[in-house]
Amino acid sequence: MILTKAQYDEIAQCLVSVPPTRQSLRKLKQRFPSQSQATLLSIFSQEYQKHIKRTHAKHHTSEAIESYYQRYLNGVVKNGAAPVLLDLANEVDYAPSLMARLILERFLQEHEETPPSKSVINSMLRDPSQIPDGVLANQVYQCIVNDCCYGPLVDCIKHAIGHEHEVLLRDMLLEKNLSFLDEDQLRAKGYDKTPDFILQVPVAVEGHIIHWIESKASFGDECSHHAYLHDQFWSYWNRCHPLAQRS
Repeated sequence: MILTKAQYDEIAQCLVSVPPTRQSLRKLKQRFPSQSQATLLSIFSQEYQKHIKRTHAKHHTSEAIESYYQRYLNGVVKNGAAPVLLDLANEVDYAPSLMARLILERFLQEHEETPPSKSVINSMLRDPSQIPDGVLANQVYQCIVNDCCYGPLVDCIKHAIGHEHEVLLRDMLLEKNLSFLDEDQLRAKGYDKTPDFILQVPVAVEGHIIHWIESKASFGDECSHHAYLHDQFWSYWNRCHPLAQRS
């Protein structure tokens, strides 16, 4: 189903005041029943990430971090089983996984002799059982599993979906008996930056000659198109051929 610019703008506008929760996604689906869950989730995630980038700095001041940490400590003293960190993240409009990272880093700074490395933090976020405090481990876990846009769980899902779409695209090319080279074959030939597939025999699609295909498995808004053009597509244009198709 093709989504018009007007329809996209209506969905994006609806997301301005919506927190990144599964409950919000259900409400969004009720508001726009003709749109697929995958489309709404992708737009939801992209719009929220834009919001987080705009407001990121204010959550990383020393005053903000100390305030969040003290509120966390006070909250778990009253009820360590309550979703203190998750509620705090939603209250201050910050991604739960990112709030969990802030508090975990602050906790380790206080309890460890040396500042925690990024790899240690990432490992604990992927597996909260490694966190040396059971209450904090549970709080971090709640944030990770309830975050629809950030965190190691979301990263794993995105990676799996991306791989799935590449497999589906490969199957479609094989079904159409199109000759192509994939990323592994291209890298073996010495390419450093490559699209997912280069067609050895170009095809025509809606009046355009297609030489290569890059699959992103996400909603392509104007911002993401500009970013991908800068980071990837122009290099493909220069190295492979100036006409392309993005799926």
